[in-house]
Amino acid sequence: MTFSKNLITLCFVGLITYVGNYISYLAMMKPNSPPFDPLGAFLGMVVIIALALAGWLLSKHVKIKLESPTVIWISVLALLVSSPIFPGNQWVASVTKHVSFMAITTPVLAYAGLSLGKDITKFKELGWRIIIVSLLVFTGTFVLATLFAQIMLHLNGTI
Repeated sequence: MTFSKNLITLCFVGLITYVGNYISYLAMMKPNSPPFDPLGAFLGMVVIIALALAGWLLSKHVKIKLESPTVIWISVLALLVSSPIFPGNQWVASVTKHVSFMAITTPVLAYAGLSLGKDITKFKELGWRIIIVSLLVFTGTFVLATLFAQIMLHLNGTI
């Protein structure tokens, strides 16, 4: 995929996310909630798109044997930019806080559904065993995430 195609795709996903962000704001609006900040949400999406592009470029130019290099590079960049060692981390946090996590997951889940649809024949070959494995994975993930949250909330003194 070329840089221009990647940029167009990310801008399209950013637009879907921006609209989803606004819709989720309207759905969750409470009587005393602050007004929607369109500029803040736009700048937050620009930062997220820039990090995704930078991570994609790093994955193409840094040759390290990784399973999913693009996802890893984007994650590492996002962690660095939002960490206290980065000079502009306060600004990054102030603009990305206007982008709802659920708005981002909407296009990601749509893409995952489309991706699964093209491999449906391979999925059928797995048979009933995949249902058991999936249920065990989902249950294990939920239980471990709950346990981790319980421990962290207890250590923080929240509960």
